[in-house]
Amino acid sequence: MIKSEKNLIVGLDIGTSFIKAIVGIINEDNEIDFLGVGRSQSLGMKRGVVIDISATVQSIEKSVEEAELVSGYKITSAFVSISGKHIQSFNATGRAAISDNKEVSEQDLKSVEESAKAITLSNDQEILHVLPKDYEIDGQDGIKVPLGMSGIALDGRFHLITGAKNARDNIEKCIKKCSIQPESVVLEQLASSMAVLTEDEKDLGVCLVDIGGGTTDIAIFSNGAIEYTSSLPLGGDQVTNDLAQALKTSTYNAEELKITHGFIDNVISNEDIIEVPGVGDRPPRSIQRFTLVEVMSSRYQEIFNFVNEKILQSGFEEKIPAGIVLTGGSSKAEGLVDLAEEIFHKQVRVGIPQCIYGGSEDIVKNPEYATSVGLLLFAQKKTNPQLEPVNENFTNFVKGFIKKWLYD
Repeated sequence: MIKSEKNLIVGLDIGTSFIKAIVGIINEDNEIDFLGVGRSQSLGMKRGVVIDISATVQSIEKSVEEAELVSGYKITSAFVSISGKHIQSFNATGRAAISDNKEVSEQDLKSVEESAKAITLSNDQEILHVLPKDYEIDGQDGIKVPLGMSGIALDGRFHLITGAKNARDNIEKCIKKCSIQPESVVLEQLASSMAVLTEDEKDLGVCLVDIGGGTTDIAIFSNGAIEYTSSLPLGGDQVTNDLAQALKTSTYNAEELKITHGFIDNVISNEDIIEVPGVGDRPPRSIQRFTLVEVMSSRYQEIFNFVNEKILQSGFEEKIPAGIVLTGGSSKAEGLVDLAEEIFHKQVRVGIPQCIYGGSEDIVKNPEYATSVGLLLFAQKKTNPQLEPVNENFTNFVKGFIKKWLYD
């Protein structure tokens, strides 16, 4: 029997390659207990946007049905991811007079936020997120939590993220056709950052690179706040397509070869031989594994070079001493960390989702589920904004990683 529960939270990660529905419940300790996940091939998406409503609806229904079956709960609402090259971001400031009692109230914070949102957008864009960076009261800057502080004027610095109205509308339309109410549409890399980054990394300065099937999403944090976001229309699907062309095989077979034999390295024996399935009635062929490795390395180098250009454009190249954190389904290729360190000249690690518990949580402790788990954490924070998103054990792990990279 399918149950319902008021503390149930659901994340719906609508990606280019896969759609994932993840179910959790907020327990008495305000922690997330993982209940189950459903995963289906994404048939109606391309580079983060809907191109076929009917196919997308079918894919969502399949992943939701699986998640309901595994968790035992009926899904009626969800927090949903969004990405794509239509996403834009910029920094803005707002100002408001502090209310009569001269103490910053919730209403004062809302007034400053509304002031920052008073900007001119193109007709096809709308604001998705208004993310506070810090505040200033009567000239005293660097304030993170101004609530209750005394003063006359309150200024705020914000990071605004916008997206195309039609892109959001089409995603919400698909979800509603599945009898699911979208609670909130969340930027993909913002969700992923909540799952794989520590507060120490955000304070020190770090760049998240979420490599999905159709897009590579970037988010830069400094002084504990998000400073820059961007998206590239490149991802793991382009690696697969390159392999299909070079090896003269189907994209399905190319994906299987990428997973089974994929490796990122400039030094590999020419004696390694792999078998490539033919197309149609053509027989399989034997090729040097080096050919596959060369194609994969070239495309990942291109992706990382584009990411590096974005980091340079952001002006934060020298302000991310915590380095690069790779995540997403296409970040798992063996040897990718070494390639990234060679290109970025910074420490690099692969981000694994944390802060989720339950008997089978190991299923989602995988870079592929970074956005999915992040959506649950976003939902949890909506329920209780005071929660700290990353646990102490995970923070200590990352501190050890940074020390090892610096001093070994």
